[in-house]
Amino acid sequence: MNILAHLHLATLANSSLIGNTVADFVKGDPYAIYPQAIADGIILHRKIDIMTDSLPEVKQAKLLFRPTHRRVATIALDIVWDHFLSKCWQDYGVTSNVSEFNQATRQQIQPYIDVYPRDYQNFMQAMWQGKWLENYASIDFVGKVLNGMASRRPKLYLLKQTIEDIKQNYTELATLFFRLYPQMCVNIQSAKSNNL
Repeated sequence: MNILAHLHLATLANSSLIGNTVADFVKGDPYAIYPQAIADGIILHRKIDIMTDSLPEVKQAKLLFRPTHRRVATIALDIVWDHFLSKCWQDYGVTSNVSEFNQATRQQIQPYIDVYPRDYQNFMQAMWQGKWLENYASIDFVGKVLNGMASRRPKLYLLKQTIEDIKQNYTELATLFFRLYPQMCVNIQSAKSNNL
């Protein structure tokens, strides 16, 4: 899952939005660095990533990519899932539209962001200024995101071409998303009730 899904699932779980979004910028034991609520959010983010990667739908989705590109398929799929979530927000959203959700999450995160890693601050500012959460609904924007990731990290150069696999298998990917994302929402509600 990518940033929109993590924010959405964190909201469903009443978990720290900062913890759930700073997680990719934190190594090791978060409880040694951050207050419990933030550390709990980081742990939830990590559990969501593990849950997602273990779903049969994700394994099926990887097979829709050319064999030469499957090593980066998981990264591409994270962006694809945000695309479908943004595009079909009315089916899952906790607000009336993605723009409203973006503003609500910004209001909760922005006042406290200065004490977190600079890379995280830069990432979140770019996300808000570029209106990524809303723009994920556009498949052309997804292509730009994948291209940008490939440009910034030469080892991921194949990401640039995965947009072709995504467009070619768009209907199948949509079907898989509509099977897997409701499961994730149920899993998060279950985790919330079990204080995970």
